[in-house]
Amino acid sequence: MAAAGGLAVVLCGCGGPSVRQQTSVDTAMGTIVSQTLYVEEADGTDREAAPESTMESACATVMEIVKELEQRELSWRIEGSEVARINGLADERDSEEGQSPGQEKGIAVSVSPPMRDILTQIWQVSEDSGGALDVTLGRLSRLWNLDGREESGDGTAFSGVPADGQIQAALDQTGYGRVGFWEDGITLPPGMQLDLGAVGKGIACDRIRAYLLSQPQITGAVVAVGGSVVTYGQKSDGSPWKVAIVHPREEGNYLGLLSLTGEQFVSTSGDYERYVMVDGVRYHHILDPATGYPACSDLCSVTVVCGSGLLADALSTACFVLGSEQGMGLAEIYGAEALLVEEDGTMHMTEGMKMIFSALE
Repeated sequence: MAAAGGLAVVLCGCGGPSVRQQTSVDTAMGTIVSQTLYVEEADGTDREAAPESTMESACATVMEIVKELEQRELSWRIEGSEVARINGLADERDSEEGQSPGQEKGIAVSVSPPMRDILTQIWQVSEDSGGALDVTLGRLSRLWNLDGREESGDGTAFSGVPADGQIQAALDQTGYGRVGFWEDGITLPPGMQLDLGAVGKGIACDRIRAYLLSQPQITGAVVAVGGSVVTYGQKSDGSPWKVAIVHPREEGNYLGLLSLTGEQFVSTSGDYERYVMVDGVRYHHILDPATGYPACSDLCSVTVVCGSGLLADALSTACFVLGSEQGMGLAEIYGAEALLVEEDGTMHMTEGMKMIFSALE
């Protein structure tokens, strides 16, 4: 069983002797990336046609995809990434004057076609969730500093609960509704900072799936990037992929198993992943855009299954912020399957989730 944030991949029933398997565990995006790839040899095929080096190369390529996505596009920390460039331009204009009363001055920033597609999808979920998902919280998330930066190696750590005034000042520079879209880019207010951490691992799973589709020798795969998982193809024995959901309040235990086909994406968001306890209060990394504080709904864990890594990641975050009733409604809008777990252990499931979830005794 390979750990994957709020999920775990169960590696069993992988097939008969005609299947070659390559498993790899590495780190990227401040989390564990675990992958298992399968190549099924046809009868009469020369065994040298699919040497071990081919599988090792495929695993290395998957890691390269994840790391390049972070370094070139999504990271706000890494100089030269697209998000860092966008944020840098907003910072440069933060102190400019000449703004008319009641009128917000916008900064036009060109973006690449892939980034525009990513942002368009995110903004749709933001609209549909009433702002429960908002990737303009960059200043706020840095203020709280609960996003696992120690794991990413820059040495910073949580330094205490921010003051109300600090939180409000950071909130004043957020708001997905203040961002405009035009043909080749976006327009955002001076000082606004994007943080795509809520969807980054899901996007990585989308990119991995696209790569797997281009590799006919890979007949099956399951890859976990932290709390996001993509299943691809099938096992030679025809059995489903098994993904375990971590119990949010019992360390080392699991709520149950998901039985999945290929081409499915899973994402789990929870208040147990990155948090600190201060005076008996749990402060976690999933922030509520309405309050500026860690989301305080009735939920402690949300798992979403759908046909897109980005959407699975985005919906799990938004549903967590919304709470059980509104969260279930949002999942149904997207035709996604969802499992929402309340603090007292009560579980809410869509009808489709009931068909693929098996509780563990």
